[in-house]
Amino acid sequence: MTLLLFLAKDRKQILTIMVAGSAALVAASAYLTVSYILQRNAGATEPMLFTSTWMWYKPLNIGFSLGVDSVSVAMLALSAIIVITGTFTSWKIAPLTKEFFLWFCLLSTGVFGFFITTDLFTMFMFYEVALIPMYLLIGIWGSGKKEYSAMKLTLMLMGASAFLLVGILGIYFTSGATSMNILDIVNTHIPIKDQYLFFTLTFFGFGVLGALFPFHTWSPDGHASAPTAVSMLHAGVLMKLGGYGCFRVSIYLMPEAAKVLAPIFLVLTAIGVVYGALAAIHQRDLKYINAYSSVSHCNLVLFAILMLTQTAMTGAVLQMLSHGLMTALFFALIGMIYERTHTRMITEMGGLMKVIPFLGVAFVIGGLASLGLPGLSGFAAEMTIFVGAFENGDLFRRILTIASITAIVSTAVYILRMVGKFLYGPMQDPEHEKITDSVWFERVAVITLIAGIVYIGSFPLGLSDMLSESLGNVMAQINTPTP
Repeated sequence: MTLLLFLAKDRKQILTIMVAGSAALVAASAYLTVSYILQRNAGATEPMLFTSTWMWYKPLNIGFSLGVDSVSVAMLALSAIIVITGTFTSWKIAPLTKEFFLWFCLLSTGVFGFFITTDLFTMFMFYEVALIPMYLLIGIWGSGKKEYSAMKLTLMLMGASAFLLVGILGIYFTSGATSMNILDIVNTHIPIKDQYLFFTLTFFGFGVLGALFPFHTWSPDGHASAPTAVSMLHAGVLMKLGGYGCFRVSIYLMPEAAKVLAPIFLVLTAIGVVYGALAAIHQRDLKYINAYSSVSHCNLVLFAILMLTQTAMTGAVLQMLSHGLMTALFFALIGMIYERTHTRMITEMGGLMKVIPFLGVAFVIGGLASLGLPGLSGFAAEMTIFVGAFENGDLFRRILTIASITAIVSTAVYILRMVGKFLYGPMQDPEHEKITDSVWFERVAVITLIAGIVYIGSFPLGLSDMLSESLGNVMAQINTPTP
């Protein structure tokens, strides 16, 4: 970001710095992943590895505390992939190219900082850093009702973060911990009556960013108006801060309240899963279809976390990774198609497969992953979630699980209809016969995302094994008898 601010003078230099920087992020995340696996294989048993703390604000014992477990490592790898593919899809961004990438980098900084910090207040700070750039990125470089969408998104998420801040401070002051570090707080006991309040505040605060029903309405408008790379990072990573926060803070630190209050939020998330899929069926704009699909998939993440079983939580993390890659692929392809056709309405397109076969095939692969085709990431994630949900043995939860499974049918309807409408059939606009297929930088982004989707779908066991120890620590908290 510093190099971009002080050294980049023209578009070529800007793009060179962005590609080099994002490639370095990918390399760093790969190195971290390998190092983490080697440390675990060598017998490391700490809840988090590579921890370090610098005291930041002594009066409130706020420290710049860092540490990662397998869930953090997975989220960091996803973030790095979305950042580099988002850079390639923004190759032609204009005007104010340098300013766009500076805000894009700040947004990315907030995301990475959120996933690596273990201090509650610092986590909240990075959460805010990730939200603020969204207003400008949508309001300046967006399209359609961009000012309205940017303001709606900002107000709803900032409002939710106010509840989150109260919850975080409440956790610290009632826990009796000597710092705001999660690793310190988890060894204390928050009184049950306080847990009920602070679990509700934090789960709501993080859940709104995870598109928790009925507080999801900011998401479709924000997605539809955002520029392509911002939609990719927004849906692919930023919304995962919600699920990760619910898992890391609400469930891990307040397990007793989670067991009591989970049924209330399970109802909301189950409605969100079904509603998002049904709403997508009725959309005609490609971005709105994908936006409502994201509402459904992100509510499924929260649904799985609330099941409080290790299998379901494993599925939740796989779903965050899977959906992050799938939705980034969709938004990238939608942006590329819009640049060529100047429309996102499926009723105004048709027969595009014969003029843009690469983009068309990539869209079909993304669609098949979304509806859960075996061998692709969606199947591995959703099956793990539903199996884990049934493991609980509770009739109420099994009924909600069956209701949520119906969303798979709705997903198949809107995916197959969408693909059939604009990729096949008669061409609606003769001008579309003149458009050309993808160029090299677009193909780099698309192939990278598809490779991730295929990897998760083909080798889910490796990821599950890596996640097992970290999720086991959370389950140990949940299963610990109440004092």
